[in-house]
Amino acid sequence: MPQTHEVTNQVPPHHGYDAAADPALLEALAREGAGWAAPELHRLGVLAGSEEAAEWGRLANENEPVLHTHDRYGHRVDEVEFHPHWHRLMDTAVSHGLHAAPWTQREPGAHVARAAKFIVWSQVEAGHTCPVSMTYAAVPALRAAPALAEWLEPLLASRTYDFGLRRPDTKRGLIAGMSMTEKQGGSDVRANTTTAVPAGDGTYRLTGHKWFTSAPMSDVFLTLAQAPGGLSCFLLPRVLPDGTRNRLHLQRLKDKLGNRSNASSEIEYDDAFGWLVGEEGRGVATIIEMVNMTRLDCVLGGASGMRLGLVRAVHHATHRRAFGKALIDQPLMRNVLADLALESEAATAVALRLAGASDRVARGDADEELLRRLGLAVTKYWVCKRAPAHAAEALECFGGNGYVEDSGMPRLYREAPLSSIWEGSGNVAALDALRAMARRPETVEAFFAEVGLAAGADRHLDAAVAGLHKQLADPAEAEYRARQLTETMALALQASLLVRHAPAAVADAFCASRLGGEHGRAYGTLPTGVDTGAVLARAVTPAV
Repeated sequence: MPQTHEVTNQVPPHHGYDAAADPALLEALAREGAGWAAPELHRLGVLAGSEEAAEWGRLANENEPVLHTHDRYGHRVDEVEFHPHWHRLMDTAVSHGLHAAPWTQREPGAHVARAAKFIVWSQVEAGHTCPVSMTYAAVPALRAAPALAEWLEPLLASRTYDFGLRRPDTKRGLIAGMSMTEKQGGSDVRANTTTAVPAGDGTYRLTGHKWFTSAPMSDVFLTLAQAPGGLSCFLLPRVLPDGTRNRLHLQRLKDKLGNRSNASSEIEYDDAFGWLVGEEGRGVATIIEMVNMTRLDCVLGGASGMRLGLVRAVHHATHRRAFGKALIDQPLMRNVLADLALESEAATAVALRLAGASDRVARGDADEELLRRLGLAVTKYWVCKRAPAHAAEALECFGGNGYVEDSGMPRLYREAPLSSIWEGSGNVAALDALRAMARRPETVEAFFAEVGLAAGADRHLDAAVAGLHKQLADPAEAEYRARQLTETMALALQASLLVRHAPAAVADAFCASRLGGEHGRAYGTLPTGVDTGAVLARAVTPAV
């Protein structure tokens, strides 16, 4: 009988490596003041690159959360059941401080260290980072209510993951969520119709319907509602101080494109108990710092997905042969892989730079606050916009194997659009960049001061910066041109960082292709002369 099932030319599993062994990440970690975190980052990276963690992520994704609105006796419970490996993922994230721990750490660079760990650990399964990110972002917003912050911040920053609905003051650690959008408004939160009525004792009662609330098993939620004084911010606990359940009713879980391991729900506030955070009528102003932090995490998530797609594609191309030699030795595949590597490295560099800005803002640096305000808006737009195309090209490097669920690439592909949609889709982010420049012109000065640090080092970058000056001096149809302007600003920021800090092979190729017009409309169209060997050497993940 002929042997029809002899298996040859198949790629070995991509396990047993250090996901933190990323030169771009480690270099940025050190330059942004968090080199002290490298040992822990590597320990987390070895776990992230292990077969065990890969199983946690796979099973958490394949065994989706289940909503239980009532118990068997008919009592309303509004609980979500998760696969046990979801809790392993969460426990690892919290124990390594990926949530709110940096807010209580004294070391300079704590936010940078956290960002690097977020990029590494997100590669295991991105869904669980949603509640992690919201907990991180909740703390600065909560500080608008000092008494609440004094009580809850130590629990939010605790490195103990304590799942389950119980009184906050009886738990060893808390997770925070946010509940903003409504079906009639979406990104236009000022159109919210949820109402908040003073109860006469300093608290409020909220009534309304929230269209999209992620991580509904969180302990507390920040939300927006119309109070007598206008749109305001509130904190709602799932369990009240007396131990009873707050009237937050889970209506259904969303059937999403990706992000399947994470529960996202519609919530009904039925005379729900809440505390005011900040002043009445100042809800958007109060919540804006939370939005800044979650936007940073959108960038980190985009960078994480790009790195994962890149290293998987390089691993596959290294071990797969076609037409007589390994894929990675074929010129056109090297062009594709090097192009993906440039995108990944640029995303990582700018993500850690903005995390460094957040660290300095936390220490009171006003100039860094200006750079972060505009830099986050343009970078959130561009990095998150590039992530889906990057995932698609990385998947295509596998050929038909990448289209099969077993490869893990379809999960990455489905997840990729999320960061571009969350916290404002492309148009919202681009328009927010215009808003920042109009309301605070000094943000533009801070932006040009940053990119100006690389002046004279690359002619393509210098030309792009000169062009930006001209574009910003012409306000005609600025809103219509917002995407193009935002894209160029983001590329200039990325290029300036690579010119200053990356190897010449990386910086030169990035500037020539992204700013010099020496690039097509798809990945794999780098100009001739690029040192693909030097670029791809930084994408190899050696075994541990």
